[in-house]
Amino acid sequence: MLVLDRVSVFVGESATPVLEEVSLSFPEGHFGAIVGGSGSGKTTLLKAIAGIAPGDEEGLISWRGRNLEEEDFLPSEIGYVPQFSIAHDELTVLESVVFAARLRTRRPSEAGFREDAEHLLEEVGLGEFGGRRVGVLSGGQKRRLALAIELASRPDILLCDEVTSGLDAHSEDGIVKLLHRLSRQRRRLVLTVTHSLAHMDLYDSVTVLTGGVVAYHGPPAFAAHYFGVERPGDIYERLESRTPQEWAASWTKHQRAVAEAAERPSSEAGEDAETDRGGDVEEPAEPPGFLVQSAVLLVRRMVIFSRSKAELLLQAGLIFGFPVLVAVFAWNGLPAVTNLSMGLDLDVVQQLTEARDFLAQGSRVGSLVSGIVMFQVVLLTLMGANNAGREVAAERDLFEKEKLSGLDPLAYVVSKAAFLLLLVAAQSSWMGFFVREVCGFPGDAAMQFGFLFLVNAAMTALCLGISSWLRSPGQASIASIYLVGFQLPLSGAVLALPEWLGPLVRPFISAYWSWSGILQTLKNERTYDIVQMVVQSPLSPAPLCAWVLLLHIATGLVAAWFGCERRRIG
Repeated sequence: MLVLDRVSVFVGESATPVLEEVSLSFPEGHFGAIVGGSGSGKTTLLKAIAGIAPGDEEGLISWRGRNLEEEDFLPSEIGYVPQFSIAHDELTVLESVVFAARLRTRRPSEAGFREDAEHLLEEVGLGEFGGRRVGVLSGGQKRRLALAIELASRPDILLCDEVTSGLDAHSEDGIVKLLHRLSRQRRRLVLTVTHSLAHMDLYDSVTVLTGGVVAYHGPPAFAAHYFGVERPGDIYERLESRTPQEWAASWTKHQRAVAEAAERPSSEAGEDAETDRGGDVEEPAEPPGFLVQSAVLLVRRMVIFSRSKAELLLQAGLIFGFPVLVAVFAWNGLPAVTNLSMGLDLDVVQQLTEARDFLAQGSRVGSLVSGIVMFQVVLLTLMGANNAGREVAAERDLFEKEKLSGLDPLAYVVSKAAFLLLLVAAQSSWMGFFVREVCGFPGDAAMQFGFLFLVNAAMTALCLGISSWLRSPGQASIASIYLVGFQLPLSGAVLALPEWLGPLVRPFISAYWSWSGILQTLKNERTYDIVQMVVQSPLSPAPLCAWVLLLHIATGLVAAWFGCERRRIG
């Protein structure tokens, strides 16, 4: 049995609770509706049961005699269907359920996952849609898919938040009957938040909330009589006739009488109804380990990437277009610098003219080399921001839902890092190879590729951290672009920073360390002396540059991990 004893939820600094001293009980094998007007606390009640209430919680919630504050639900014990879609549009219906099962449960073979997924889709009425993309499903079909995903771990409690909202009458009728049927399996407790009172005969109980308090909790057949209305649909209008406190006082006074009246028809119904709800309670399934979850998430992300035309076209444009923007400034190769003849047969005017021409040529070539390096670096930081700026924020709600179902946040971050590593490698290697070949760039190629890779990886990791901490993909994208915007002016590559400012900001500017490191690879080339003629900022040793960029990568990944550990449902 699920028991709530005087549960209250406070959000923010408000002294008025969103839920106030809610006391309810639900037996196993039960189908209950939670109804009420907007803002009555329905969704908050559901989240309080699930352990994700958006605020401070008081009171006691227990399941099968277990205090959930001391010993929380196991991930596979509870299924939670939120109002938003919990499947990726690019996946097929069958793939969505298979991936969910692989993240939540263990099976002896891959075939076992597929067979279970096919069975679940048949059970929720989606058997013929297994090969269809999620993005083309109707609203009602997406709700059925969400139920199939949540049933993958065979939960004992299924919580549904407005799963019939916005559906036509036929789809709503199908979903409610499906939930009713699910409650008769495995002694499962199914609670659903709904505005609709059109299927009262299918529920075992209805809980009416108003202003965060309980106005009624009992059999649907008694609800209309209790509120003094002819039809259940008139209950909402009746609730407005009293304050929430008055309804709470009325329920406190009459709840025992309602409970006693409800027990009589229940006992007369015989044992058949209870038998329908029967079945042995299985041990909760254990989620797979960290490595398995990481691998499943990586495969899923790559499948989604391969099917997203917009993402593929954008990446192709970045990978192949940005190097062309850099190389166009030295399309025919870097210009040569004529050596000073140092001839004693030249008069003073000829020597001064030759020295002037050498300085002009050297300045032009040195500026071009330094500019090409910085242009590469800045464009790679822009790619890094594009890689990861939205990566977590865009699917934050879905991630939080999967975390509730047993997903390890570290496995999530590792899978993201592995996927982004592939993008970074492709972007950086082609940038370095193309520019070097077209421009005839001198220096150690391997070290240059390494620094290009490190700056891209550093910005990607830092933006992944930003994405994990901000609420929306829009906010994360803007913050990431701002971070890229600071790279060029604060690197000192174009204009030297004031002496007091440079040491303060350089440790945080990834572009400086990559630019400096690449220029250091030219030390054995004549170009290095020419570059030093025009570079006004000090250059750091290559090993130090590499270590700082590695530190930036580690900082971004750790920030992403902490950001994903934080709970953001609410």
